[in-house]
Amino acid sequence: MSQVQVVTKSETELPKDKNTFKKVISKLGPLLALIILVVILSSLSDKFLTVNNLMNIASQSSINALLGIGMLLAILTAGIDLSVGAILAVSIMIMGIVTVNMHMNPVIGIIVCLGVGTFFGWINGILLTKLHLPHPFISTLGTQFIGRGIALIVTAAAPIAGFPLMIQFAGNQFVGPIPVSFLLVIVVYVIFHIFLTRTKTGRYIYAIGGNPEAARLSGIKVDRVLMIVYSLSGLMAGLAGLVMVGRVNSAFPLAGLNYESDAIAAVIIGGASFFGGVGTVSGTLIGALTIAVLRNGLNLLNVSADSQMAVIGIVIIAAVYVDVIRQRRAKKK
Repeated sequence: MSQVQVVTKSETELPKDKNTFKKVISKLGPLLALIILVVILSSLSDKFLTVNNLMNIASQSSINALLGIGMLLAILTAGIDLSVGAILAVSIMIMGIVTVNMHMNPVIGIIVCLGVGTFFGWINGILLTKLHLPHPFISTLGTQFIGRGIALIVTAAAPIAGFPLMIQFAGNQFVGPIPVSFLLVIVVYVIFHIFLTRTKTGRYIYAIGGNPEAARLSGIKVDRVLMIVYSLSGLMAGLAGLVMVGRVNSAFPLAGLNYESDAIAAVIIGGASFFGGVGTVSGTLIGALTIAVLRNGLNLLNVSADSQMAVIGIVIIAAVYVDVIRQRRAKKK
């Protein structure tokens, strides 16, 4: 009798061990992929694994990492935000008018930049929750065109240069070898990690993505949460714009063009699901770093920009395919 019990116990423990191993691999998959990519590129170029180049990668990833946070929030609710690049552009153009053309205080300019971004994100939320447009794809695509149009109109498509040093700080300063822009990313990511894991609103975001109807029936104010999500996505676009202006000391109406693609890629490569309810802040940071590492490494290997786009496209398709397979297996269980 005791032997039967021992055999039964061992048989039930093996699947648990296998499931635990699969869960660990699933969670660490994006990080392992990034490490493997770093090892491969280091072996192909002796210039890759240097302090200067690694800090360059950190700096290059900053804008996409900030946009990725907003995109993560949208995707967690089974939505999407196609307007982040255009919101970035209109935010920095209006900031340029305020600080450069009108010579107002840089602090006011920063507030305006973040405020414009938040306002456009709020508009996305209104279109989705009050006008009940069928999907965020539609509402944010419309906002993308509106934002880009305004960015072109307000200065007759002319760039604005010569920003105050305070505005440039986040984009071109360093603390030791570390770019201030990347330190800003770390601070923002810690805040959003706490927001998503320790607050009711954060838990509601996951619940809405998992099952919006069940979330409504459980008493969650879905429309209110979606308003917060898209407003925060707009805020992050404004903050990313601030970093961009600091880096190049200019604002131009086509800034952020197609940046939404990189932001989506960062979120999906980081392990989030297009179906909603699955994704982490840390995964999105890993995704943004993966894209920056890939682009940097391909540059060092003298791969053309067009070929780089193709490679990143393949990576995105692979990440989405993995997500689809994961969802199919989850449904079978």
